[in-house]
Amino acid sequence: MWALGKREDFVYKYIFPILVLFSWTTNAEDTEVLSVERSVSKNIHLSFANDNNIRPKKGDFEVVNYVLMSNEVGERWSVITLTNLASGNRTLDQEHLIALLADGNRISPLEYKLNFKGKESQSITVSFGEHKFPILSIYSSNEI
Repeated sequence: MWALGKREDFVYKYIFPILVLFSWTTNAEDTEVLSVERSVSKNIHLSFANDNNIRPKKGDFEVVNYVLMSNEVGERWSVITLTNLASGNRTLDQEHLIALLADGNRISPLEYKLNFKGKESQSITVSFGEHKFPILSIYSSNEI
């Protein structure tokens, strides 16, 4: 049996650091978990200046709906359902979509491509990177 002093040494030298490390890694993982944000009504009218004339690339895609997600690190993600309005095949890429942030900035998602058949609807999960301000809306050239 260990003497009381040796047991305390063992706890402080070995067990305590392991517990601290475990709690730190668990906490770090929690900050990266995405949470669904409260949605903003499509009927809301936002009038931020667009001095740089940032617009989505012209295309045949319509944003049907989207679900916004973020985490404590500031990552911004969205599940977006789109419809190809054309009767022929089309390829959607990051330049077809723009997100409006709460500070008025407009950003495109990180690089992706998705093929659509004519009149097809699909959902895609895309990242908009890390930003301090939340996404207020996402739109294509057909929603301007």
